[in-house]
Amino acid sequence: MIEQTILKTHLLRLRPLKPSDASAIQKAASARKIADTMISLPHPYPTGEAERYIARQQAEQKTGRSLTFTIELQAEGCFYGLVELRDIDREHSQGELSFWLTMETWGKGYMSEVVQEVVRFGFEDSGLNRLYAYTMTRNPASGRVLEKNGFKQEGLLRQRVKKWGLYEDVGLWAILRQEWQK
Repeated sequence: MIEQTILKTHLLRLRPLKPSDASAIQKAASARKIADTMISLPHPYPTGEAERYIARQQAEQKTGRSLTFTIELQAEGCFYGLVELRDIDREHSQGELSFWLTMETWGKGYMSEVVQEVVRFGFEDSGLNRLYAYTMTRNPASGRVLEKNGFKQEGLLRQRVKKWGLYEDVGLWAILRQEWQK
């Protein structure tokens, strides 16, 4: 099991997810613009889904398969979004990075700051060798965040997901520990 701790960046604090985050998650995840480019976020976001999500994530954390951090501004403690290291595979020393921010925080560089710290945590503290992420190709901002943090696009998964009745292409991105260390 990976020990989850509080991570800090210049402006943000990444802390363990807790049940009291449910109302903020419910409110933010209910925005259609957020769900639009998230592979598995439904819209409308069902009532009670935030509580179910938190329970699932906490169970996955206990098994060592996932860590979820709530992103908040250090100065105010305001909810800004979520970042996960999930599907952690100890045999192959890899995990998936997934993230989203509230709409009010888009375009301010926060996610690049978050990804930089979570990548460091994944390699240094968690002992992983490879981190990967998926982005819907019509969401180039997420790809830019990954690229800025050293991820390379490894491939294009054509019509990988079905979102609201349409098949969507998904980019697969990854970074290796040796690349990050350089």
